[in-house]
Amino acid sequence: MLNTMQTKLCLTVIAVAALAGCATSTKPGAVGVTRSQMMLVSASEVDAMALSSFSNQNQKAKSEGRLVTKGTEYNRVARIAKALQVQVPVFRDDAKDWKWELALIDAPVLNASCAPGGKITFYTGLIRQLKLTDDEIAMVMGHEIAHALREHGRERMSQAKATGGLTALAGVLAPSKGLQVAVASEATHYLFTLPNSREHESEADTMGLELAARAGYNPRAAMSVWEKMAAASGGAGNAEFLSTHPSDSTRIASLTAMQPRVTPLYDAATKPEGAAKPEAPAKPESASKPESTRKTGKKKSSR
Repeated sequence: MLNTMQTKLCLTVIAVAALAGCATSTKPGAVGVTRSQMMLVSASEVDAMALSSFSNQNQKAKSEGRLVTKGTEYNRVARIAKALQVQVPVFRDDAKDWKWELALIDAPVLNASCAPGGKITFYTGLIRQLKLTDDEIAMVMGHEIAHALREHGRERMSQAKATGGLTALAGVLAPSKGLQVAVASEATHYLFTLPNSREHESEADTMGLELAARAGYNPRAAMSVWEKMAAASGGAGNAEFLSTHPSDSTRIASLTAMQPRVTPLYDAATKPEGAAKPEAPAKPESASKPESTRKTGKKKSSR
């Protein structure tokens, strides 16, 4: 009897601890993301890991002459990033005060990410090889920002901690150089290397779609960019993005189904500078000039 009571008590303690760590990191927005998350790892620990990884990445890229900090391509990506950052309070108010940073790395790599705390990384290969439009860049970046807003990396770490799979976390702020290396390696594994779950991907898709639409980028580009991703997965051996963000027809179908929710947001949004103008509807046949008018022999304008 005593053993049974002790077992029940232990299970109760575990359940209470689990519930104490459950929360939702964001507001639902128009797309309605409300899932409860297990958060056993503190945000400050995860942010410290992410910042260390981001800084190391940028130092390496700079030493190799691949860190882009100015020019037309950088300005283009930075402009889109700022437009999306304006919209983040729709999902969480504190994100507007994050220390947002952008790293554009010149490498033939199909990859992008946004680390916790607002550290965005984009590779020129993603833009150039897929010939991304501004709308498509906004869809990819919105998706990545959504991962950070939703704290999916922190959630993965919490799940690992709950199962005893996280070992170096306690030393995240420790002065030991060897421990810092171990922590950085572990952070990279959980934040960037592990494939995202279908649940995480779905949330990032829908939230990113809303962010981009509110910023004035055409939400229909979400389908075209993933179609390009799917095509790239067939022959691009350096498509790192696709190893952690699998592309498939189900995702494209889900994004298509979400269009009625976000299209009104796009229609009401102020369109960003340089945004593609909507195509003008084709003139009806009756509006064409009659044949006799076109054959008047008048010299055509040189415009």
